[in-house]
Amino acid sequence: MRYVARTAARPGAPGERGQSLVELAVALPVILLILLGSLDFGMALFSYSIIRDAAQEGALYASINPGNREQIESRARNILPREDDEGIFSSPLDLRDTDKVNVEIIVKGRECEGVTRGTANYIQVRVTYLYPILMPFTSNIIGSDTIRLRAAASNVILQPPCK
Repeated sequence: MRYVARTAARPGAPGERGQSLVELAVALPVILLILLGSLDFGMALFSYSIIRDAAQEGALYASINPGNREQIESRARNILPREDDEGIFSSPLDLRDTDKVNVEIIVKGRECEGVTRGTANYIQVRVTYLYPILMPFTSNIIGSDTIRLRAAASNVILQPPCK
């Protein structure tokens, strides 16, 4: 007679019914939170790259025309294609929304002088965006439902000296 060893944990044993379902019920919320956190982080990173590009565009124009603050802000806010122009591009943020996006222009030195006496007069454009967090319960942990994303770009004023 042959001896057949029986294992205690064989599939379908009466005491183990529903074990997979319990494991799924425990693991699924954790997996979903990790996926939602990854999505939220990716969207925040994408939003940061957009506001960084907006600050660079504003600083580029400001280096040539530092006195025209209205046009500098307009250049920074209008770098994205409009929805009616192409219809393909979708952005997680609207730079024209003045409640969530702030554009600040700071002149270091004098506006009408570029490099004088070895020191560079420069202009800095700062763009700040209040990114809304999608992840649940995060607002309870950090105390806010938004994260402040801030990007700045500086350029030397290239305008000739004032006359």
